[in-house]
Amino acid sequence: MSSVALETFHAAPLSRLSEDELMFRDTVRQFASEIIGPLVRKMDEEQHFHPSLLPQLFNLGLMGIEIPTEYEGAGGTFFEAILAVEEISAVDPSVGVMVDVQNTLSINALLRRGTEAQKKQYLPKLATEMVGAYALSEAGSGSDAFALETRAERKGDHYLLNGQKLFITNAKEAGLFIVFATVDRGAGYKGITAFLVEKHFPGFSVGKKEDKLGIRASSTCELIFDDCRVPAANVLGEIGKGYQIAIETLNEGRIGIGAQMLGLAQGAWNHAARYAKERKQFGKPIAEFQGVLFQLAEIATEIEATRLMVYNAARLKDAGLDFVKEAAMAKYFASQVAERAASKAVEIYGGYGFVKDYPVEKLYRDAKIGKIYEGTSNMQLQTIGKLLLTQVK
Repeated sequence: MSSVALETFHAAPLSRLSEDELMFRDTVRQFASEIIGPLVRKMDEEQHFHPSLLPQLFNLGLMGIEIPTEYEGAGGTFFEAILAVEEISAVDPSVGVMVDVQNTLSINALLRRGTEAQKKQYLPKLATEMVGAYALSEAGSGSDAFALETRAERKGDHYLLNGQKLFITNAKEAGLFIVFATVDRGAGYKGITAFLVEKHFPGFSVGKKEDKLGIRASSTCELIFDDCRVPAANVLGEIGKGYQIAIETLNEGRIGIGAQMLGLAQGAWNHAARYAKERKQFGKPIAEFQGVLFQLAEIATEIEATRLMVYNAARLKDAGLDFVKEAAMAKYFASQVAERAASKAVEIYGGYGFVKDYPVEKLYRDAKIGKIYEGTSNMQLQTIGKLLLTQVK
């Protein structure tokens, strides 16, 4: 395979991007390669997000892409946020999920449901210095997201939150948490309410950091609420309507995870293709053997299909059209392709693919989470199936 062929594949969707989107994508790609790339192995081994990266992500505008300019954000689109997650994840999915949770979950929930006072208070900080986190999951509340036990009790001008959250992405770095708690257990899911909780609020603490298989630089921690005092003004949306915020935000977040897995797959393919051109056996590059060439072609086709699905879902969201089925399909398919692409990359590297001196074993570990978080693959299939059946006459 020639270098021209490699570049042609990576640049295939050019006709679907505007000039501004292309410039944005190329800027993020260069940043990811030059700034994030040299830190990837160190961050993975130390399970620590390098502190030098956060200020640079903020300075480049990548932590507030959709925040309007009047709140000091970049004034961009959801699609641009998806492009950023894709390009960063091709280099390191750990950094990709940091940008993803910030933009597709935390900021989107505030933009959609926040009061003007809440937007003025938090959006400028999220655009310039503050990391956001999304706290829904609990030990007994995973796919059954609304079986949560964290409770909130009104006390005058504030609420007291008690309980624990589990597997919260960005928890170590975050300054603002969107926390879901129930104000009335008897009301079931209609008692769930969303709260804006700052890390310095009394009674709030970040607990154990999980030792994970993949995306190890991304902090995943438990949150502990022990009579955590939250001002009543920090209720996000309406009392008892937290389930609506959770559903609509996670629908958008699934496109973000689709973009993360898309980027991971592309990164794995890039590494495998370069190695196949360099590695010689029996007197010629292994890329010239049909067995390897066909594997590269097959994975490239699946990646392109994934890109079309992810981009389509993001475009539908920006256009204000229904995108729930498309988001579920994109997330489901992207996680499948990412795992296959990373696995094939390890195999093409051979013995070198199994050691940490080379990048593909990390991507293989990182890929597994795509089938699990922000809705497991089974939950995506259930969503897809139900929505498809409603269309059958």
